[in-house]
Amino acid sequence: MSLARRRYALVTVTGRSMEPTYRDGDRVLVKRRAPHSLRIGEVVVIQEPARDDGPAAAQHDVDPLARRWMIKRVLALPGDPVPRREVPALTTVPEEVVPPDCIVVVGDAGRRSYDSKQAGYFALGRVLGVVIRPVLTRGVAAAPER
Repeated sequence: MSLARRRYALVTVTGRSMEPTYRDGDRVLVKRRAPHSLRIGEVVVIQEPARDDGPAAAQHDVDPLARRWMIKRVLALPGDPVPRREVPALTTVPEEVVPPDCIVVVGDAGRRSYDSKQAGYFALGRVLGVVIRPVLTRGVAAAPER
């Protein structure tokens, strides 16, 4: 059982930033993966940056249970061209490609999502894992845990 906990996490979606793909209260199974194995278009669970963090602050010293997590779609990975048109926060960055330890993520709900459009780069090391599927209970999405 402990091996499964190290490889997988069950996450409850809160908020509307990933609608219509995932809705508030949906539960998803997340597979922990090495950041270098991520692909554009995958949905990831990533640690929410503190509003005063620099663009790629790692915060590895924070207790994992105290962290706030976000669910977002990968738009660009290290070495990809900087998506300036899609991400206003990156319009003035000097680099042409996403830096080595950074990732660009967005929500499916456009303006209702706090993501790279406002925060710029996220630290690649903040990724918990990739959503592999929703978790269903008797044919319907499970209610949020109380």
